[in-house]
Amino acid sequence: MSDLTVSVIVVSRARPDALRRCLLGIAQLQYDPFEVVVVACAEGMKVAEGAGILPDIKWIAFDKANISAARNLGLVHAAGEIVAFIDDDAVPEPQWLRHLVAPAAQNDVAAMGGYVRGRNGISFQYKARSLDAQGLPQELDIDPLQATVLTPPEGRAIKTEGTNMAFRRDVLIEMDGFDPAFRFYLDETDLNMRLARAGHLTALAPLAQVHHGFAASATRRDDRVPRDLYEIGASWAVFQRKHIPEDQHAAHWDARCASERQRLLRHMVTGGLEPRDVRRLMKRLMDGYAEGLERRLGGSRLPRHAAEPFRPVAVLPRQASFTAMRGLKGGAALRSAAARVAAGRIETVLILSRTTLFHRVSFNEQGVWVQRGGLFGRADRDDPVFRFNSFGRRSMRERTRTALVRGHFGG
Repeated sequence: MSDLTVSVIVVSRARPDALRRCLLGIAQLQYDPFEVVVVACAEGMKVAEGAGILPDIKWIAFDKANISAARNLGLVHAAGEIVAFIDDDAVPEPQWLRHLVAPAAQNDVAAMGGYVRGRNGISFQYKARSLDAQGLPQELDIDPLQATVLTPPEGRAIKTEGTNMAFRRDVLIEMDGFDPAFRFYLDETDLNMRLARAGHLTALAPLAQVHHGFAASATRRDDRVPRDLYEIGASWAVFQRKHIPEDQHAAHWDARCASERQRLLRHMVTGGLEPRDVRRLMKRLMDGYAEGLERRLGGSRLPRHAAEPFRPVAVLPRQASFTAMRGLKGGAALRSAAARVAAGRIETVLILSRTTLFHRVSFNEQGVWVQRGGLFGRADRDDPVFRFNSFGRRSMRERTRTALVRGHFGG
């Protein structure tokens, strides 16, 4: 085939179950050729021993709390013309890579980003966004069905989300990859700003979609309540030093502190934090900022040639099917779908109850895409709370809504 070679890089730390699920989703990608590079801690490396999900993965051991350094290590081992990044707590739609990489057919496109769906599998966490001179995101309105190539105004950039982005490998190498001074926050924001400054174009592809779960980590709980703000403070200090004039630092930092305090207070009001937690976390934010003012900027030069040859995974083309069932028959439908996934298919099962329940989409441990909800309930959150539907009409609507990202065009 004439498709560009792609290296999918996954960084994982202390989340082996999430990593296993992510790889199960990657195994359903409908793109050829691509390889997979996993940069993981000891827990993640154990997934390699018993996963049996994908052959020929490049497993790279790394156990430091620095996502930029981990991504650079993955980049060193990646041999694809394009390098794509997805977080270990995310799952890609089967057509993800095809939509994400397609804009690279235009030679002056250096970066590509997609859309990110949240925990309910339908609402979007992130869509199209730009970055202002302060490093803050602003919403963009683009065509929802095709990629848009964007040139940012001077001083601004186009935002790519860390869990759904791709770049030309040679461009990243030329730019020394990710800056390890950003250990987990603002890492891609810094890269976006540098890409824009260098005059590179970014394409945003709405149909390149991943589902992101916000798994628990050392810095946040699984309900998105922060555990520590030290690295956020440090990262803003580093960002200021690299991208914001010095005479604007104080006002910029005051605004960031106010924003973080408001976020913590909202969690306190909802019961997620206590007043003492707010004080502790704000102190950690300040301490991080102070340390970030002294942190060494930039990394070392990365080798132009990959440490290992391109190692394509043996993924065969899969047919995709969509099955709609009434609630009482859902269990049997899921078991049948799981057997078909094991035999090499992509399966979506819609289970409808005669209710107005909101819809949710999940990717289960057997690799089946499962959508549950009421026959009269809403899927897209802009829909009315109640809409009268027949079973056939509702089934067709959901099939059509997901066909372009999952590939079940014919049933």
